[in-house]
Amino acid sequence: MLRRAALPAVAALLIALGGCANATDPSSPTIALPPSGAVPDYQLGGAYDPSPEVGIVGRDRGAEPAPGVYSICYVNGFQTQPGELDAWPRELLLQRDGEVVFDPDWPDEALIDTSSAAHREKIADTVIPWIEGCADAGFDAVEFDNLDSYSRSGGSLSLDDNLALAALLVDAAHAVGLAAGQKNAAEDAALLHERAGFDFAVTEECAAYEECGAYTAVYADHVIDIEYTDELPRPFAEMCADDSSPDSMVLRDRDLVTPDDDAYAFETCG
Repeated sequence: MLRRAALPAVAALLIALGGCANATDPSSPTIALPPSGAVPDYQLGGAYDPSPEVGIVGRDRGAEPAPGVYSICYVNGFQTQPGELDAWPRELLLQRDGEVVFDPDWPDEALIDTSSAAHREKIADTVIPWIEGCADAGFDAVEFDNLDSYSRSGGSLSLDDNLALAALLVDAAHAVGLAAGQKNAAEDAALLHERAGFDFAVTEECAAYEECGAYTAVYADHVIDIEYTDELPRPFAEMCADDSSPDSMVLRDRDLVTPDDDAYAFETCG
C-alpha cells in the first residue's frame, strides 16, 4: 500500500559489516544490505525495466525481481492485501462488535489481529511462505508494510504486539538470506531496529513530512525514500539538496504506474 528487538551480538556485527557471512557458522546465509546511495525505483504498481542509473528496485511479492540490481520484495505483513481478504481465516482478522476492522484510509485492507502469541504464530505461518517465496525468486531483501497498524486499531492492538510479530518475520527473512526492511513508522524506528532486528528502512515522503532524520539516526545510509508528485511541499531538487534527506531518494507518481501510462512520473536526485 502507499502510505503515508535486539539481534544476537554476532548477527548485529554482521549487519554492521554490511552483510558478511557469519564467521562462527559458515552455513548461515549471507545477508546483503541495500547499496548505500544507490538510485531507487519503486514499482509496486507494475514491473518494468528500470532506468540504467537505478541500483535498487522495490516490487510486489507477486512480481519477479529486477535483474542486475538490488531487489526488495514488498510484503503487506500486518494488513490484508487488496483482493486477498478471503485468503485469511476470519479469526486472524481484527474484529470489533463482530465486524472486521478495516484501515480507514485503505478500506480494502483489513487489520490483522496480532494481539496474542497464538495469533502471531498463525499469522507467521501464512506470511513466512511469502518471505521464502521472495528468497526463492531471487530477491535480496523484503520490506514489511503496515508495522504501525496498531495505531489504527482503536486500542485493540499495541506496538508490543506488532513488534513481537515483526521479530518472527525478520528472523524468517534472515534465515533465508534476506535483509529485512522497515516500511514507514518513523516514530517506531529505534524499537523496530533494536527489538525486531530490522536492517534498513523504506520510507514514503519522509522529506515531505520532515521525518527522514528518524530513520537515518537508526539506519544511517541504509534508508530508501520515495516521494510523490501530488504532495510536494517544495521542489524535489530542494529536497535532494537538503542534508537531512537520505542519499537514496526518488520521486514517483502516487499510483506507481508503469512508463506506458500518462500518469507515470520518475525523477532522481541526479
